[in-house]
Amino acid sequence: MKLVAVGTVAFDEIETPFGSSGKIVGGAATYIGLSASLLTRGVGIVSVIGEDFPRETLDFMRQRGIDLEGLEVLPGQKSFFWAGRYHYDMNSRDTLATELNVLLGFNPKLPEAYTNCEYLMLGNLDPAIQNAVIDQIPRRPKLVVLDTMNFWMDQAWNELMRVIARVDVITINDAEARQLSGEHSLVKAARKILAMGPAYVVIKKGEHGALLFHGDQVFVAPALPLEDVVDPTGAGDSFAGGLIGHIARTGEVSFRSLKQGIVVGSAIASFTCERFGTARLESLGIREIEERVKEFERLVGVE
Repeated sequence: MKLVAVGTVAFDEIETPFGSSGKIVGGAATYIGLSASLLTRGVGIVSVIGEDFPRETLDFMRQRGIDLEGLEVLPGQKSFFWAGRYHYDMNSRDTLATELNVLLGFNPKLPEAYTNCEYLMLGNLDPAIQNAVIDQIPRRPKLVVLDTMNFWMDQAWNELMRVIARVDVITINDAEARQLSGEHSLVKAARKILAMGPAYVVIKKGEHGALLFHGDQVFVAPALPLEDVVDPTGAGDSFAGGLIGHIARTGEVSFRSLKQGIVVGSAIASFTCERFGTARLESLGIREIEERVKEFERLVGVE
C-alpha cells in the first residue's frame, strides 16, 4: 500500500444558517481517502465502523480505488456519530451530539500490506491510537503527517507529545498552534512546535489560508475566496488528504513539494465546502482540481 490514512469513518449531521444535511457520511479518514485517491493510487484506510454504515458508500470508495482491508466492521454496533451547528461566519460551531459507539475500545490492527506503506496520514484521533499505528510499521515511511486538535492537548498531553516527536509534518489550526506552543505569535509558535520534533509545521487559518514552516523557511498560501460556503465540515481533512496525496503522486518530500501540496490541498478543500458532506468530493475530477490550482496561481500572481 502506497498511502495509509488512519481516522474515523462515520456519520455527521450538520446545521448551518443556510440549511441542514440530515444524517450523512463523514469522518476524517473518509475525507482524507477520497481526496488522496483523486491524486494517487494505492490508498488504504484504517478505521472502524458498525454494520449500520451504508454498503453503497463502501462500494463507491472501492470503485475510487480505495483499499478497505484496514476498515474493521463490528457486527451489531453503530458507527461513530457527530452532530454540529455552524454560526453565521461558518468558522465557529457548536457540538450538538457526539456518540463514540465503535470508537470505544478501538485498537487498530494494520493489514500486513499496510505496514510497508510509503506515506502515512494520521487523522485526528486519540494520540494513543496514532502511536499504536506507528508502532506497527517496522520501516519508517517517507513521510508521516499528523493532524490533531485542542481536545487532545487538554486530555492526552503526554501521548500527544510522544506522537508529535515521531512525525514529519503536523497540521493544526492557528488557535491550536497557540495552545500547543503557549505563544501568541504564529511564527514563535511554529518555532516551538518544530523543536518538538516535526520537520514541517502547517498552520491552517481557514478562510485566511495556511502557513508552512520548515527551519527558517516560511510559505504563505491564500485561501480561494468562495462566493458560497455550504458546509466547511471535512475541509481540513480534505486539505490534509490533498497535501499527502500530492506528495505521494510526485514522490518528492521537500519544502518545494509541500508548498505545492498545500495549494493542491487548499483547492480540494474549497470544493468540499461547496456541498454538504462528501458530495462534492464524490463528483470531483482531476481537471477541475487543476483548473482551481490555476485560480490560486492567478490569485497570488505579482508583476
